[in-house]
Amino acid sequence: MSVLTGQWALVTGAGRRVGRSIALALAARGANVLIHYNTSEEEARAVADEVRALGPEADVLRAQLGNAGAVEQLATAATARAGAVDVLVNSASNYVRAPLATLDAQIWDLSLDVNLKAPYLLAILLGRQMRERQRGNIVNIVDWAAERPYRDYLPYCVSKAGLVCLTKALAKELAPHVRVNAVAPGPVMLPEDMTAEETARVVRATPLGRIGRPEDVAACVAFLVADAPFSTGAVFHVDGGRAIA
Repeated sequence: MSVLTGQWALVTGAGRRVGRSIALALAARGANVLIHYNTSEEEARAVADEVRALGPEADVLRAQLGNAGAVEQLATAATARAGAVDVLVNSASNYVRAPLATLDAQIWDLSLDVNLKAPYLLAILLGRQMRERQRGNIVNIVDWAAERPYRDYLPYCVSKAGLVCLTKALAKELAPHVRVNAVAPGPVMLPEDMTAEETARVVRATPLGRIGRPEDVAACVAFLVADAPFSTGAVFHVDGGRAIA
């Protein structure tokens, strides 16, 4: 029996891409999973079916993470459905290209609200409950660009850097019973509009010489939740070595 058997995990953005892989990796360890989505309802329900096929329970919850009220309602709905949320994975984010010449307050708010404010609200609301129960795990999906920002993605990079700081601050606030860590992916599931030449350039710049898989990120998240009892406030890179290149 896994250490996660019987526990409930809320994974945001779990209907697609990396979030989906995280939900399935936690389910493979025995966790019941609440699958958050915004617009990908069909995909989210398919992931729920995949989780149930592995044995654990699953349900889907919709919320627009750019709306603070909707985020608070998500935390309430998750607690009502699970009884208690034992694991929170803040995976959902947007990736908005914003060249300096076109950067404005709307783009800034879009990035910061979804990528930083929503994880903060969920972590505070659910983290307080975890602390009261003296048990819980929070994992934030950040980005290696928090340390080495991309050109033309200023709000995105700032939001992820803020999420790194939030991870470390929450680890102090919620210790000793709640652990808070972050996973920083590098080139994993590149943008669909990236050209073959651009992809080849990314591969050449990656010491391990390949593009990562969503399963690589999910494996790290599952490790942190289930098998790393003495890790908190840490940022684990899953980037093929890009951060040191």
